[in-house]
Amino acid sequence: MDKKTITKIEELKEYLKKVEYLGSSISLLHWDSVVNMPKEAIEYRSEMIGYLTGESYKLTTSEKMKEFIDYFSGIEDLDHLTKAMIENITKDYNYATKIPEAEYVQYEIDKALSQSAWEEAKKKKDFSIFKPHLAKMIAYNKKFSEYWGFAGNKYDGLLDIYEPGMITERLDAVFGELRESLVDLLKRIKNSNIKTDDTFLKGNYSVESQRKLGETILGQIGYDYEKRGRIDVSEHPFTTNFGNKDVRITTKYDTSDFRPAIFSMIHEGGHGIYEQNIPDELEGTSLGSGASMGMHESQSRFYENILGKSMEFWSYFYPEFHETYKELEGVDLILFYRAINCVEPSLIRIDADELTYSLHIIIRYEMEKLLINSDIDIDDVPMLWNEKYKEYLGVEPENDADGVLQDVHWSGGDFGYFPTYALGNLYGAQIFNKLKEEIPDWNQKIYSGDFSFITKWLKENVHQYGATLKPAELIKKVTGEELSAKYFIEYLNDKFGKLYGV
Repeated sequence: MDKKTITKIEELKEYLKKVEYLGSSISLLHWDSVVNMPKEAIEYRSEMIGYLTGESYKLTTSEKMKEFIDYFSGIEDLDHLTKAMIENITKDYNYATKIPEAEYVQYEIDKALSQSAWEEAKKKKDFSIFKPHLAKMIAYNKKFSEYWGFAGNKYDGLLDIYEPGMITERLDAVFGELRESLVDLLKRIKNSNIKTDDTFLKGNYSVESQRKLGETILGQIGYDYEKRGRIDVSEHPFTTNFGNKDVRITTKYDTSDFRPAIFSMIHEGGHGIYEQNIPDELEGTSLGSGASMGMHESQSRFYENILGKSMEFWSYFYPEFHETYKELEGVDLILFYRAINCVEPSLIRIDADELTYSLHIIIRYEMEKLLINSDIDIDDVPMLWNEKYKEYLGVEPENDADGVLQDVHWSGGDFGYFPTYALGNLYGAQIFNKLKEEIPDWNQKIYSGDFSFITKWLKENVHQYGATLKPAELIKKVTGEELSAKYFIEYLNDKFGKLYGV
């Protein structure tokens, strides 16, 4: 590259730093809103966030940004990082500018009304209250997808927001295979003579004891909460970051059951480790984050489930839990392991066990495709939802609150988001399979309390690339194969087949 181009790249990075500063400021305000902010401050806080969001939008869609895009579009000998950077800012620019401003403003207004209507509908267990607002959210998203150039399968445009490069045809194949295998495994477990019980884990677990044990686990698995992170409390656990040196997680404690807090800390810790391992060099490139929502979920679900609910993991950590809680007196490791891996089909996604969780996601994916491509009448949504739950999970909602109204996502127009949760399971299992190949004594290391090799391997193979690679490129680079459902299916059949003797 010539000197002019090199100089232009540095100018672009400085410009993108301003966008990052605004984004981090908005994220910090959101974090404070749910962790520390007094309730009376909400109106002024909303104004602050609104103002900064507007300023960020101006930078992202400015003439200056267009000049950068135009300048680099005609240069062929760019390095991989710069190409990825230009592709990313071009996509963001097009997504923001192709929607007419007046229409987007109205969308934001209607979205607020939709979310309010959803809350009322869920409280009253009445889908009809939410129905006209859902219809509006669907209509908006269909139009937006068309604006972005997805005239065929409009759902592809929405998938591309959260999982760049993913298309419906590909998802249909992997999710179809996954659905059939999960339904079959679940039927075999239901017919098994072996039954598991987790009710004995209910007890009286102090917040302080849960916090200390959670911090011990997080520190051991590689989340740096002393110098580059912190753990706080919020209604719904989440991870947020302001660069790789300030990555914060939250949890929620339940004094009657330690599992929600402990496993949410491990889950969010997985997200946090990913962000803490993003290289410094990606600062100011717009690529200093995870490759996608699905790839991010692969890390959190790997740590929470594949690692955090394994026998190897608890062989090391259980003695401290056993010593801390009198409720676990007389409960040996095997009984404990069976309890934390208990399979019980349920109506509510967020309460689902590791095996059935992906079926909840597949149901939502199938519903979203139908809605966005106008293949279902909106009046039939609750009925079809209930039918799918009966078919796939063997349970049926008695009301809309436990059925189609249980999630907030559709009220905010977030179509295309749900599939990333299940994709995370698939990516995670496929990556884990490769890790086991390269580190044959992985389980012995975990038994002895050595987790550093896991984070080191993931940093070298996944985290270091940030968002410079699309998910399909990254999974191929890490494992040598395209995304496949078979590794997650094999993992579940092996784990739960042994647990239930099927």
